[in-house]
Amino acid sequence: MKEITVAAAALRKGNRIFIAKRPANKLPALVWELPGGKPEPGETLPQTLKRELKEELNIDTVIGDFIAQTTHIYDFAQVTINLFWASLQNENDIITDDEHVETAWVTSQQLDNYEFAQADIPLITQLKNLF
Repeated sequence: MKEITVAAAALRKGNRIFIAKRPANKLPALVWELPGGKPEPGETLPQTLKRELKEELNIDTVIGDFIAQTTHIYDFAQVTINLFWASLQNENDIITDDEHVETAWVTSQQLDNYEFAQADIPLITQLKNLF
């Protein structure tokens, strides 16, 4: 089975977390996730996250502490997500996202209103307890 490692961001602005809905052509499709991506050779997970957030969301970020790791086995792969706190380097930056179908800044109470990818659900549960 294919193994995929991902660095993901709990991108925080005040009391809100940034979430994004995956496109139809990327598995798992049309579910919400915490943004991030896969490392390139030689990258640390925080470096991966900083690069991915710049590429996908066109923002510069400060990557903070590691929060948690979770692994989920899908039909197509085993996915391990490493979650880190992150914040905008400049609070006034505007996110421009061409990668996802939809995005939102949500409070911890609003997280229950979204259908997340199975691999993200344990991380979302942890985030709700950290707010």
